[in-house]
Amino acid sequence: MKNLRATVQGRIARVALLMFVGIIVLTFRYAYLQVIQGDALAQRMRDQSGYEFRIQSLRGAILDRNGKELAVSSMTKSLFIDPNHVYEAHDPAEIAANIAPLLGLTEREVLDDIAVGGGFVWVKRRLEHSEYEAVRAVIREKGYSDCLGFQNEAKRYYPNDALAANVLGFVGTDDEGLDGVEQALDPLLKGEVREERLTVDGQRRPILDSIFFGRRTYRGDYCKTAVLTIDSTIQFMVEQELDRAMAENTPSSITAIVMDPKTGEILAMASRPSYNPNRFWEYPRENWKNRAVSFIYEPGSTFKAITAGAALQEGIVTPNQVFYDPGYVIVSERRIQNWNNESYGAVTFTDIVKNSLNTGFAQVGLSLGAEKLMHYTRLFGFGEQTGIDLPGEEEGILFKAEDMRDSDIATTAIGQSIAVTPLQLVTAMSAIANGGTLMRPHIVREIKNPDGSIYEERKPQEIRETLQKTVNRTLIGLLEQVVATGGGAKAGVRGYRIAGKTGTAQKIRLDTSGYMEGRYIASFCGFAPVEDPIFTVLVMIDDPRGGNFYGGQIAAPVASRIFAQLLRYAHVEPSSNPFTPVEEPETPVRSATEEKRMEAAAVPPEGKAIVPDFTGLSMREAARLAELRGLFFESEGTGAAVGQSLSVNDIVEQGTHVKVYFAPT
Repeated sequence: MKNLRATVQGRIARVALLMFVGIIVLTFRYAYLQVIQGDALAQRMRDQSGYEFRIQSLRGAILDRNGKELAVSSMTKSLFIDPNHVYEAHDPAEIAANIAPLLGLTEREVLDDIAVGGGFVWVKRRLEHSEYEAVRAVIREKGYSDCLGFQNEAKRYYPNDALAANVLGFVGTDDEGLDGVEQALDPLLKGEVREERLTVDGQRRPILDSIFFGRRTYRGDYCKTAVLTIDSTIQFMVEQELDRAMAENTPSSITAIVMDPKTGEILAMASRPSYNPNRFWEYPRENWKNRAVSFIYEPGSTFKAITAGAALQEGIVTPNQVFYDPGYVIVSERRIQNWNNESYGAVTFTDIVKNSLNTGFAQVGLSLGAEKLMHYTRLFGFGEQTGIDLPGEEEGILFKAEDMRDSDIATTAIGQSIAVTPLQLVTAMSAIANGGTLMRPHIVREIKNPDGSIYEERKPQEIRETLQKTVNRTLIGLLEQVVATGGGAKAGVRGYRIAGKTGTAQKIRLDTSGYMEGRYIASFCGFAPVEDPIFTVLVMIDDPRGGNFYGGQIAAPVASRIFAQLLRYAHVEPSSNPFTPVEEPETPVRSATEEKRMEAAAVPPEGKAIVPDFTGLSMREAARLAELRGLFFESEGTGAAVGQSLSVNDIVEQGTHVKVYFAPT
C-alpha cells in the first residue's frame, strides 16, 4: 500500500508539475500575443472581418443671387480592391485585363494597386455612371465580388461648365476646395467627415448590409450653401463679349468686372482664357488664375479720374481753368508726352480730362505734390487688399510719398509707376459713381444652413468718404464728357448717359526694369446711367495683337456692348430718344490773339515753371518771356536767340536760372 500510495503521489506531482509548466507556457504565450503582437493581430482581425472607410457627406451648393445652381454635389461610386483576396482566389493579371479598359486605366496601373497589398486599395474614385455599370457587370459575371467593391463618395459638378469658372474654382479628389470660392469657403462648404466600418462574413459579404448602407446615406446635414452676388445672366453676357473680343484682338488675356456701385456687390467677374472646372486638370494652371484679383498692372489713363478728383477736392483746379499744353514736358529729365504726340496749346482742365492729356495731368500732379497725391490714391483703396472672399488677392504697388521725385509724381498722376488690380480700379470708380462713398467689394451674399435658414448674411459695408458730394458731381460731369465727346466715345450707348475713362499703358518688363516695346494694356472703366448709376464696368485687355492697342479703340467698344445689354436687362429707360442722332458740339475756333491771351493766362504747376522755346527771339523778347514764366534770365552774345541752357518744356522750380545764347542773324 505504501508503494502504491507513493507511486500515485509521484504521478500526481508529475501531472501537477506538467500542468504548472503548461500554465506558465500559456501565460507567457498569452502575454506575448497580447502585449507583443496584440496590435498586429487586432489589425489582422479587423482586416479579415471587415473594412474601415473615411467618408464625407455632400458638399454644400454654390448658387447665384437668383438661386441658380453654379456648383452642386451628388453621390457617385468609387471602386476599391482587396489585394489579399485577389492573391488567394484570383489571377491579378486577369482582373487587370478585365477592368482596366472599362475605367480608362492601363493594366499596369491596376496591377500596381494590387501590389500595394492589404485589405483595401482605391482603384478609381468617383466613377462615371457608365463606368460603374460596366465594372459591376464584370464583377457579377466573373465572380469578383470577394475582392472588388464600390463605395459611395460625393462628386462635385459645375452645371454651367466654364461659366464663372475663375470665380468658383474647383474641388480636389478629397473634397477639398483648391481655388476660387470653393477654396475661400471650404470650411463652410465641406461636408461632415465620418469613420465607418463594413463587417463581412468569410465570403467577404457584408453583414447587415441594408442597415449599414442605410446608416451611410448622406443628407448634407453639416454643409452650408453659399449664395453669391453673381448674376449668372449678367455673367453670361460678359463672357460672351469677352469671347468676341478674344477673337477680334487675340490678346494674351482679358478681364471684365461688373459691380453695383451702391452696394459693392460683384455682379459678374470673368477672365479669358478660362477653363472647365469639371475637367480642370486638362488646362494649363495659368488658365485657373482669376486675373481680377491676382493680376497687377499699370492702370494708365483710367487712373486720371483719381488724380482729377484729388485736384478738384484740393481746389488746385477748376473745370474751366486754362493750362498750356506744349505736347510734352520734361520732369527730372524724364520726357512725358501726350498719347498722340500732339500739342493742344492753351486748353481748359475739362479739355485735359476729355482728351486725356498727359502733360496737363503731369502739371496737376506736381501741383498736388507727393503727400496729397498718395493720400488720395490710398483713400480710394489702392495699395491694399479689398478683402473680397477670393484667394490670391494682390495689394498692388505704390510709392511712399517721402521717396518720390518730381518725375515719380508726374508719372503717378498719369497712371504709370504704380500697379493696381482690376478689382481695386473698378472699386475706386464705383466710389465716384456712388457719390464719393467707397464700398467694400464682396462676392458672397449669404451663407445658408442645410435647412434653409440664414447662417450668415453679408450686407453692404461702407468704408469711407473719398470726395465731397459737390466735388464728386463735378468729377462725374468731366468723366461724362470723356464718353460723350472725348476719347471714350466708343463706350457710349445711344440714348444713355455714361461716364468713364479709357486707358492705354505699356507693359512692364518682368525680368528687368522698363517697358516692353510695342506691348500694351488697353482698358476702360465707367458707370451708367449717370443720373442714377447701377452698373460699373471694367474691361482690361492685356497685350492685344494687331495694329490697334488704344483703350478708346478696343476696350471701349467691348464696354459699350456690355453696357447696352446690362441696361436692357435692368429695364433702364433711355435718357433721350435713342433714334435721335447725338449732335457733336462744335469746337470753338479761337483767333490767334485769343490763343495767345489764353496761353499767357495758362497756369503752370504751383511753384513750377515750364521752360519755353526762346529760339529766334530778340534779347528783349526772351527776357520778357522768361519773366512771364517766373525764370531768372541770363544772356550771352547778341542778335537772335540760338540756344538755351534748359531744355524746352522742362518743368523746373520758379526762379531757376536760364541762360539764353544769342548770335547775329
